[in-house]
Amino acid sequence: MKKLYSALMTAFDENGNINEAGIREMIRYNIDVNKVDGLYVGGSTGENFLLAPEQKREVFKIAIDEAKDDIDLIAQVGSLDLNESKALAKYVTDLGYPKISAVTPFYYQYSFEQIKDYYNEIVKDVDNKLIIYSIPALTGVGLSLEQFAELFENPKIIGIKYTNADFFLLERVRNTFPDKLILSGFDEMLLPALALDVDGAIGSTYNLNAPRARAEMEAFEAGDIDKARQIQKVSNDAISALIANDIYPSLKLVFEEMGVHAGFTKAPMAKPNDKMRAGAKKIYEDYFKD
Repeated sequence: MKKLYSALMTAFDENGNINEAGIREMIRYNIDVNKVDGLYVGGSTGENFLLAPEQKREVFKIAIDEAKDDIDLIAQVGSLDLNESKALAKYVTDLGYPKISAVTPFYYQYSFEQIKDYYNEIVKDVDNKLIIYSIPALTGVGLSLEQFAELFENPKIIGIKYTNADFFLLERVRNTFPDKLILSGFDEMLLPALALDVDGAIGSTYNLNAPRARAEMEAFEAGDIDKARQIQKVSNDAISALIANDIYPSLKLVFEEMGVHAGFTKAPMAKPNDKMRAGAKKIYEDYFKD
């Protein structure tokens, strides 16, 4: 069966301080209720790029302490500062994370040789395996088939978190590298990704929607494409509603409706207002209420 990972959110208080209890609640819900196979810690959904290095370390430590060996853990250590990425890679490896991941370096227009050096440097001094985090819509960095091939020359680089709408490239990558781990990162495109034989999926909405996503995976594996398509339709209805209501604070507000104290987003992300709260309550009632 394909593996399902929730992209862990970070709970904050109203002042942007980390809310440890809220993070632990979300982890327990994902393990005990969602029954996910793993957690992707420190990614975009975790608001990682808004955090100071010491806050990132705190989140990584909380997550592995709460999850222990119950599920697989992937630590996203990518940063604009290569030295920070290397330090975080060592930190999470020492904590016991079995896999690391790193977003492509972004903002500045790096050459591929610089990107390749970034990845090789991150893994050089750690005994761990790395998954490339490819998300061109946010980073502006798109990697080609040939560039993935060069990166995979490093035996420590074992796969891709593929958050990219280019399904032609996904097919090319899958068939060229059948032994590499490919995890789909677009929740709203889970079904076509399954059709291209990804190894699983990582997503923010799986914090709320994991049972539905799992049912879709099972329907696909059983060959019931009509059922899988219908499940994807309902999931996408929910995702569309979350996006329209401001997705990051809304994920947390719906979690609150489910009894999980997910806290606030970190500024400059929005604080919830009455309209947003009402919208989240409706999303909960329409898509997630038992």
